[in-house]
Amino acid sequence: MPDLLKRFRPVTLAAGALALTFGAGALVGFLYQRESDKPPAQVVTTRPETVRPTAPRIDMPRVEPPRVEQPRVQEQAEESSAPKAPSATVPIIAPPLAKPAPPTVLAAMMPPPLPPGAAPAPLAPGAPLWQKNAVPFVPRSGGPMIAIVIDDMGLDRKRSSRVVGLPAPLTLAWLPYANDLPRQTKTARTAGHELMVHIPMEPRASDIDPGPDAMKVGVGNAELLRRLDHGLKSFDGYIGVNNHMGSRFTEDAAGMRVILGELQRRGLMFLDSRTTSHSVAFGIARGIHLPALGRDVFLDDDMSPSAVRASLAKVEAVARRQGYAIAIGHPHDATVDALVEWLPSVAAKGFTLVPVSAILKHRQPSG
Repeated sequence: MPDLLKRFRPVTLAAGALALTFGAGALVGFLYQRESDKPPAQVVTTRPETVRPTAPRIDMPRVEPPRVEQPRVQEQAEESSAPKAPSATVPIIAPPLAKPAPPTVLAAMMPPPLPPGAAPAPLAPGAPLWQKNAVPFVPRSGGPMIAIVIDDMGLDRKRSSRVVGLPAPLTLAWLPYANDLPRQTKTARTAGHELMVHIPMEPRASDIDPGPDAMKVGVGNAELLRRLDHGLKSFDGYIGVNNHMGSRFTEDAAGMRVILGELQRRGLMFLDSRTTSHSVAFGIARGIHLPALGRDVFLDDDMSPSAVRASLAKVEAVARRQGYAIAIGHPHDATVDALVEWLPSVAAKGFTLVPVSAILKHRQPSG
């Protein structure tokens, strides 16, 4: 038995090797078959000239624009100042008056009294004092002229200063018993305003005091002349006189002849404030060839703002009708506020703001 095994041992080994080889080949074939069962990979062939370089993609972070926060106060200011279109069913209501602009701002808005290149006509030899002291003025156009006279200047320094700050030329009448008149009136004249002396005269009401050294009926000619001279010495640079009160005295022919005769002798003019409809001043002035004018409208008999604005509208109507108008007001807050609002519109409405002397020259060119 052992001999038999020895005889077949090479065969067994050869068969085992063959089986091992066959098994390995079968395994390789099996594995190859599994790979061949897969779909073939897609092969892309590209010609070199069709290849385009592609920039690498860079994902940039999204940048939001900076947000600027406006102050809430500014937003409210813009909302309040921007006009809003009214609804078709809501009536349009005029807004309330804005706070008046400072007089210095208004003065910058108004044109100068003399246009560029223009100059007033030279004074003739021996010209009267009212012409020498008149504000040099040449109207810009031939439209109606308006003169605004403010009486009672000088006593209330604060309100008088507000008036002086208004756009020139106004005509300012100063009470002769106010303090520091040379300085006050010089400031006013430097600002371009014309000056007058506001002489106190006796009123009808005996319980109303017109002030010291008033012209009164029956005091005698010499006393009248003394009081007038005292008032005219309070400052200089004025064109003439207008009456403070005087509803009784301006009706007295004897007293008015004394006063107006002295004004004529000094080369001055007279503006009748017309505190009474029975004043004799105009007739006497005409008889002695004294340059004279009369007030057309009082601005502030009623000192409410609406009444003053209505009076200014009346001034415009008078100026359109007769070619000029003279209005008299006083240094009240309502009057000054209304003028601050009204003065910048004068030229746009076709009027020319003038000193009183310009109207006097227009009506009496010969002086």
